[in-house]
Amino acid sequence: MPGSLVTFQDFEKAKDKAAWVASAIEAHKCGGMYKEAVIADSYYRWENKTLSEFVQTLYDLTGQKFVDTTSSNMKLPSRFFYRLNTQRCMYSLGNGAGFSKDATLKQLGEGFNSKLQAWGTYALIHGLAFAVWDVDHIDVRKVTEMVPVWDEYDGSLRAAIYFCRIGPEYPMSAMLYEEDGFTKYREGEGGFEEIEPKRGYKVTISKVPATGLVTEVLEENYTSLPVVPMWGSEFKRSTLVGMRGHIDAYDLIKAGFANDTNDCAQIYWIVKNAGGMQTKDLLKMRDQLKLLHIFNANTDDAGDVQPYTQDVPFGAREALLTRIRQDLYDDFGALDVHTLQAGNTNDHIDAAYQPLDEEADKFETQVADALRALLAVAGIDDEPKFTRNRVSNVKEQVEIVLSEAEYFDDETILEKLPNVTADEVKEILRRKDAEAADKMAMLPPALQQNAQQPGDGEQEPEE
Repeated sequence: MPGSLVTFQDFEKAKDKAAWVASAIEAHKCGGMYKEAVIADSYYRWENKTLSEFVQTLYDLTGQKFVDTTSSNMKLPSRFFYRLNTQRCMYSLGNGAGFSKDATLKQLGEGFNSKLQAWGTYALIHGLAFAVWDVDHIDVRKVTEMVPVWDEYDGSLRAAIYFCRIGPEYPMSAMLYEEDGFTKYREGEGGFEEIEPKRGYKVTISKVPATGLVTEVLEENYTSLPVVPMWGSEFKRSTLVGMRGHIDAYDLIKAGFANDTNDCAQIYWIVKNAGGMQTKDLLKMRDQLKLLHIFNANTDDAGDVQPYTQDVPFGAREALLTRIRQDLYDDFGALDVHTLQAGNTNDHIDAAYQPLDEEADKFETQVADALRALLAVAGIDDEPKFTRNRVSNVKEQVEIVLSEAEYFDDETILEKLPNVTADEVKEILRRKDAEAADKMAMLPPALQQNAQQPGDGEQEPEE
């Protein structure tokens, strides 16, 4: 599997499990997926590694290269990587995952949908992310803190190692997840050592109510490994792959443009017939011009001082920046909101969303597969569904619903209105029923009885 150099068969052959865990972590950190994920994290945090390491250089007459310390060196990283991945994830998961049974979301634990969004985000930017089912909730783990241990024969995830270190001077802790329990390890002076032996994932403790003495400890496991992987795409790679070159080019051109503009904004002074002036005299003259904006030139000797400014060519750079930005959105299948205008019909908006919808279809396939596996581990029988988070011409949608209102009941109309949420539908219907009941109570008894009787064409209920 991508980025992993250890397998479950390696684990089975190892005699010293603690030493194997340590070597598996190091092998994982040397793998391609881990390195990609570290770089992707920096771009996601609004840092451009290529831009930050770039230095301007000059060459002297002998051809020797040296660092240019006189030119501007501003760094202007863009947020394309954060913006595009956030859009893809939140478009599908911004409203959370829905389920056919009301109890499912509660069984998955408090804040599940927020954790699902983090799970999906890390799957996109790292290529792979994990959710660990812990009795009544999930913990999301990144590929930079979890070693996947794959089966050599069928590619399934057979084990996983979570590792963490709060600082370089502190020991590393690790937890090995297996199908029949988990084991805790910690880095010591002689290497990794087991600090807690393997035990089951679910522990039931029986105590005597009167004394509090423990009478029985029952350990249980799940039907499968409680670590569920989620891939970001079928390519099983970070979304930074292929996008990085475009981002680097955009940031370097933009930063270079800003540096050139800053350097060329200075005024250069051309002093004529001043061959006898030394460098210190020229510097003194420049300082006087900057301070007093006046300098006395000896015109009798044809002396002259003229300011000179330099214009920075920008047309080609602006065109290239626009082209790179458009290519980024097109290649990623994202929606550039600048292409939408006020008053666009829903047909225009739907057409603009088409690439994002296609990418969302693929991403939701990966998310749905991961959620089905998670539900199986948790012992929940249900099927996930997603409500996409998109803009639309609300006025146009409302007009369409109202034009068809005579064919629908009140609940269907409210459910179709785009500006009414599912919770609001129930509350509105409840208030309408209460209002109807109050009006009925205000009618005279004869009218109440008449209103409750079946209308024309209706049959009396059979006794």
